[in-house]
Amino acid sequence: MKIGILRETKTPPDERVPLSPKHCLQLQKLYPELDIAVQPSPIRKFADHEYSDLGIKLQEDLNDRDILLGVKEVKIEALIPNKTYLFFSHTFKLQPYNAKLLRAILERKIRLVDYELIKADGHRLIGFGRYAGIVGCYNGFRAFGLKHSLYNLKPAHSCHDRKEMEAELHKVSLPTNAKVVLTGCGRVGHGAREILDLLPIKEVSSSDFLTGTFDQPVFTQLDVEDYNQRSSDGLFDKAEFYKSGKGYESTFMQYAKKADMYVACHYWAGGSPFIFTKADVKDPDWRISVVADISCDVAGPVASTLRASTIASPFYGYHRQTGEETEVTNTESIAVMAVDNLPCELPRDASVDFGNELIDKVLPHLFGDDNEGIIAGASETSLEGILTAPFAYLDEYARNA
Repeated sequence: MKIGILRETKTPPDERVPLSPKHCLQLQKLYPELDIAVQPSPIRKFADHEYSDLGIKLQEDLNDRDILLGVKEVKIEALIPNKTYLFFSHTFKLQPYNAKLLRAILERKIRLVDYELIKADGHRLIGFGRYAGIVGCYNGFRAFGLKHSLYNLKPAHSCHDRKEMEAELHKVSLPTNAKVVLTGCGRVGHGAREILDLLPIKEVSSSDFLTGTFDQPVFTQLDVEDYNQRSSDGLFDKAEFYKSGKGYESTFMQYAKKADMYVACHYWAGGSPFIFTKADVKDPDWRISVVADISCDVAGPVASTLRASTIASPFYGYHRQTGEETEVTNTESIAVMAVDNLPCELPRDASVDFGNELIDKVLPHLFGDDNEGIIAGASETSLEGILTAPFAYLDEYARNA
C-alpha cells in the first residue's frame, strides 16, 4: 500500500501534519509493506529534511499513491481522481463554502474519509480538541494578565513547543481571591485542565465555588447538569437535554456572579439554551472580566463572542452595556479570546498528539478489514463517485454548488 502526506495549501497557512517524521518511521516498522512519501512543503512545522533524515522519501507528484493524508481541506485543482483522501472536509454540516469541494470529490470519484466523522460508539476517535483546550486555556490566562496589568505571557505561537509555552506559566500571578469557572468535560475540557494543573490554583466543587470563601485562587469544572435545568421543575435529565435542549434554561449566572474568568470548552448544539445572554452581562452583579471561548460559537451561547479572533490578534473587548466591540482595557469591557484555530499555535505538539491517535485508533482499520465499520462510517463518498447512504442528504448541497 502506498500512502502520501499532503502539503497543506489552505489560507491562512496551516503548519500541522497528520504524521510526523517519527510517526512515518514507526508506521514503516509496524507495516513493512507500507510505502510512504511526503510532499515537500516550505510551510509545515516539521521541515522536509526532518523526514528525509529518517529515510522518508520526499515526492512532489503523489499520483502513484493509494491513500492521501492531509489536515485541512485540499484545493479542488489539486485533487487526484480515484484516490482515498483523509482530511477535515467541513462538508457534512452543509457548510456553504465547501459545497464545490464535495462536488469535485464526487466528480473525480474520490473516497473521502472525514476525520471528524471517525467514531466508535458515537464518540470521536481523533481530533485536535485536546490542544485547542491546552492553548485556549493558556491564552485565557494570557488575556487575564493583560486585562488586569498583572503579568505578560509570551504568545503560544512564538514558543518553539509546548515545553517552552509551559515555562511561561511561572509568570502567572493571580489575586488570592481569583476564581475561574470551566465548562466542558470532554477532550477540549481535559486539555484545558492540563494548564490549570500547572498553575497555583485549587480545584473546588461547584457548590463550594458558589458558597465558599478561599484564601487562594480556585477553579471549578462544570458539566451540563451543573449549569442547566428544566424550566418547569428545576430538574435535569441528561438524555432529554442532549436530545434537543428544549424546555431547559441556563443557570450559569450564579457562577458569573462569583467568577473572574470563564473558560468555555463545552459542546453546544442549536436548540440548547444560551449559557449567558447580552442581558445577563448587563447585570450589576456580573463579575467575569475574561472569557476564553475555546468552543467559539459566534453569535451562539456565549454572548460576548462577537466574532472569531485570530492567532495574530487573539483578544478583543466586549462592552457590557452596549454589546459592541471595544478595547480590552476598557473598564466596562470583558476581555474575549475566541481564536478558532488554536491547535495551530503549537503545530509540532498538536501534530504529534494527532498522529499518535491516528496510528493507534484509525490506521489499523484503514489498513485492515474494518470489521467495526470505523472507516466505512466516516466515508462520505465512495470510489464510484457517489455519496454513501448515511450522507445521501448532501446530494442537493453538492449538486447545486
